[in-house]
Amino acid sequence: MLRYWQAECSDRALEKYSTVNNHFFCQATPGAGKTVLAANIASRLLQNDMIDLVLCFSPSLVVAEGIKRTFSKTLKCSFSGGLGAIGRSLTYQSIQFLDNEFWESLSKFRVFVVFDEIHHCSGSEAGLTNIWGQQILTKIQGLATYTLAMSCTPWRSDSLPIVMAQYSDPDSKLLVDYQYSLKQAIADKVCRSPKIVLVDNEHLTVTNDGERQSFSSILEMLKQTKTPYQNVLHNQEAMEHLLGLGCNKLEEIRRLTHHAGGLVVASSVEYAQKIKNILSKKYAQTVSIVTYRHDEPLAEIERFRNGDTQWIVSVGMISEGTDIPRLQVCCHMSSVKTELYFRQVLGRILRVNGIENQHAWLVTFAEQNLIEFSEQIEQDIPASCMFASMERLIVCDTNHNSDNSSALSPHEERQSNYSQVGWGSKNQNQRESLAPNFTLNEIKLGYFRQRVIAAFTAGQDYVEPVESNKVSY
Repeated sequence: MLRYWQAECSDRALEKYSTVNNHFFCQATPGAGKTVLAANIASRLLQNDMIDLVLCFSPSLVVAEGIKRTFSKTLKCSFSGGLGAIGRSLTYQSIQFLDNEFWESLSKFRVFVVFDEIHHCSGSEAGLTNIWGQQILTKIQGLATYTLAMSCTPWRSDSLPIVMAQYSDPDSKLLVDYQYSLKQAIADKVCRSPKIVLVDNEHLTVTNDGERQSFSSILEMLKQTKTPYQNVLHNQEAMEHLLGLGCNKLEEIRRLTHHAGGLVVASSVEYAQKIKNILSKKYAQTVSIVTYRHDEPLAEIERFRNGDTQWIVSVGMISEGTDIPRLQVCCHMSSVKTELYFRQVLGRILRVNGIENQHAWLVTFAEQNLIEFSEQIEQDIPASCMFASMERLIVCDTNHNSDNSSALSPHEERQSNYSQVGWGSKNQNQRESLAPNFTLNEIKLGYFRQRVIAAFTAGQDYVEPVESNKVSY
C-alpha cells in the first residue's frame, strides 16, 4: 500500500505523461520512499501499455541493488536485465561501458528510465557537464519514452546545473513537479524526527612552538588558529567521548527496540579501523565495517541490515539511498562538511520501520558548517536547544531561535598534518601512539558539553544531571 504522498505523486506523474510531456522531477526528503514511488509509476505505465521496459540508474552498487529488489517485488518479475526480465538496475558509472548493441536494442522498445539521485549528474545545453551528465544527454535522453528524475538533495556543491532539470529565469531556482519535505514527512509519520547532538569543549589549550593559547569552544579554536578539523576527529579521547554518547543512546533505544542499530561515517579506512576498535574494546559493542578495501562490502551491508549487530562503520559505502531502517543512531565522524553530505548522512537514520520507538539521533562535533546545517534542519519549527556540560547541571536555553533559514570517495581521503589533540587525562605516551606520524602541535581540551537540537518537536526533553566522569546526555 502506498503512502499518501507516493500515491499523489504517482498520479501527477501519470497525468503529466499523458500529455506531451515525457519528463517528471520529484524531490523528496531522504527516507521517504522514492524507490517504491518509482516502482509504482513503472507498474502503472506497464499496465497502461505505455512502455515495454524499465531502466534504472543510481550512484552506487548498494543503491542499485536496493532498486533491483524493490522493482522486482513491485513488478512481480525479474529485474536482472537477463532473458525474460522487465528491466535492469545499473549505476551511473556503468553507462559509459554499455556497448552500441545495448543502445540499439533498447531503441526498438518503449523505455521508462529512472534517474535516482540525479544531482550527481550535471549537464546543460551550454555544455557544462560531468561525465555522467554527458552520457545521459548523449545516450539516454533521446532514447527514453518517459523519464523520472528523483533527488533528496537537489543541488550540487559545484553549483553546476543538474542534468535534465529546469530552472527559473532569472533567479535560477530549480523547478520540480513534486516536492515532499522533511517537515511533511515527519508530520505524516513517514520519517523519524531527528535530534542532532553537537559535541563541544569549553577549555581548549593549543600549544604551538612553545606558545600556548586558550579557547572556550572548538569553533573558536578553528577560527583563530590554523588547526584543522581533523585534529579533533583524530583525538583518541574526543573519539571515545563522541562514540560513548552514541553507544549510550543506542543502548537506551535497544531497551525498547532490540534490533536497533548505529552507523558511524568515517573519513578513511585507517580511521574506521580505530573507531571499530574503540567500539568493540572500550564499549564492548558488536561492530561491522564496510569500506572499498574490504571484501564483499555489499554482502556485509546485507548481513547488517538483516542482523542484530549494534554498529556498522562505513567509509563511503552507506550514504544516500542505502535502506537500513533499523539504523537509529549515527556518529558523523567524516571530514566531509558539505550540506549535501550532512543531509544524506542524516537521512540514513530517518526511515521508519513500523516500530513504536522511532527516535533518530545524530552525534557530531560542533564545527561551524555542521552547526549551521543542524540549525537549518530546525529553522522552520519551534525547537528547544539544550546545553549539557560535563561539570555542572544542564542549562536549557528555551529562547533559542536560529537565524538561519557526497560520500567520500577513495580518492578523497586526505592525510593532513594533524595537530595532536589531548584531553589532559591521558598520558602523553598513549596520545603519541594513537596520533598520525606527523610533526604535531599539542591541543588540550577540558570539559565536554553537548548541544541538542530537537528538530520538529515543540516540547523540551528532560535531561538528567551530568556527572563529570560519566558519558551522558
